[in-house]
Amino acid sequence: MPKRKPESNRHEAKTQSRLSRERAVIAAAAVIFLVTVGAVLALIYGRDRRTPYSSVPKPASAPQTFSARDAKTGSQSSGTDQATAPQLEKMEVAQAVMVTVELNFGSKLPTIAEALREVDRGYKPDDGVGRTFAILDAYGEPTPEGKLHMSMHVSSEKPGMGSLTFRPTGEVLWSSRIVAASHSPTPASGGKNLLISLADQAGASRLLDGSGGIASIMDAKVKELGIPVRQYWPDGAEREVTFVYSACGCPVKVMARRIGDRTVRTKELPVIFPDDPPAVAAISTLMGWPRRP
Repeated sequence: MPKRKPESNRHEAKTQSRLSRERAVIAAAAVIFLVTVGAVLALIYGRDRRTPYSSVPKPASAPQTFSARDAKTGSQSSGTDQATAPQLEKMEVAQAVMVTVELNFGSKLPTIAEALREVDRGYKPDDGVGRTFAILDAYGEPTPEGKLHMSMHVSSEKPGMGSLTFRPTGEVLWSSRIVAASHSPTPASGGKNLLISLADQAGASRLLDGSGGIASIMDAKVKELGIPVRQYWPDGAEREVTFVYSACGCPVKVMARRIGDRTVRTKELPVIFPDDPPAVAAISTLMGWPRRP
């Protein structure tokens, strides 16, 4: 699809101002894990690419699914007038959709992180400022046919148009008209604040509190128990860590092992928050992960 022309200077100034505010929020959220109950841990990842996209509103805990073949029915990129886009799907703000595709990269398949860089995000917000959605995480694997099967967890953020396009071929992988929310937001989705929870040996997850000001996840407290993470998480143990940083309040989960006062990821996937590098930087600092370029 054709590249979008730059916004006016006035819109660029507004965008820069908004980005500055987001970075400030992330910096504050790195040391204060807001406490929210229930809704942040119920996400069920849909992986069946044959399941058609449904326009019936669903809560964040059950993301809709969308496959690239659905886009071929006529959904257009964000640069196309919505009135001319036949069968354009719709979703509400603060909802999630799982976009599952099979991409042909030829003889050399990239990693999921590399593949995401070949997917163009198209935004056309109704107010002309910022973005309309974000990819929260992505995972996948090669297919027997030599393609890359990839699922991208998309969260809608504001009204407007949104699209994902495979840059090498121009294929529209997903396109949607995003409308104002008619449902009440979940407790975790009212704003984009970083929430972190940690599972115990049995898999029960508990929210963490870093309101005292911390530099490491080990200094945070387990809210329910009132004890520090270094006491709750045994050295050498592998645990599930859940992050929430999205308009939909959707959890993003990784597996990590404690090694002294830091942690290491035990599984490469999913790629987390590829559209929010400042959030990744804040998480990496707290977890003791190396920064990625």
